[in-house]
Amino acid sequence: MSYFTPGYQRSIEEFNKLPGVGPKSAEKLTDYFLKLKPELFEQFLYVLNTMREQVHPCKNCFNLTEGEVCSICSDITRNKEIVCVVEKAKDIAAIEKTGSYKGVYHVLEGSLNPLNGIGPESIRIEELFERIKKFSFKEVVLALNFSQSGDLTCMYIIHQLQNFPIKITRLASGIPTGSDIEFADAKTLQAAFKGREKIEIED
Repeated sequence: MSYFTPGYQRSIEEFNKLPGVGPKSAEKLTDYFLKLKPELFEQFLYVLNTMREQVHPCKNCFNLTEGEVCSICSDITRNKEIVCVVEKAKDIAAIEKTGSYKGVYHVLEGSLNPLNGIGPESIRIEELFERIKKFSFKEVVLALNFSQSGDLTCMYIIHQLQNFPIKITRLASGIPTGSDIEFADAKTLQAAFKGREKIEIED
């Protein structure tokens, strides 16, 4: 039985759906917004609506952008001969903070997980292969999470690129198994990039 009004309870339930927000936090957020000054509440809604309308994937690499292409793809100082493959756009932010990588990126928007019905057609993996065919990349850096799905995705990419004259590397395993790239600290990521290992493709 709920002791809240229906509207208040629905708000709690919606906040509870957000990642990392439990019932108590959802209740606090509902109470916060209920008491927020009308002009501040309207400003918050405006920012959210504007973000939803303007932020979208880059047409080249699928990083987040508000233009046609992201700031990294349009940066003429970046090394266009090396592409770093990541699972999420948030991984790019983590890598950029290290200052150790100056190439371009490709966001898969996920990783392979057959048990959950996520195959190659569910993520941006074919787009990666099309970019590799079209542009003269000399190296592909696999900066995927050290997880079962991340390892499976790496193996799939390596297999598909076995006939391409391209160097394939993966970040050094200084990043703990099971952890996400976006949560790794800058020093760990720097070491992982410097120690990345070339992957030999066997026939």
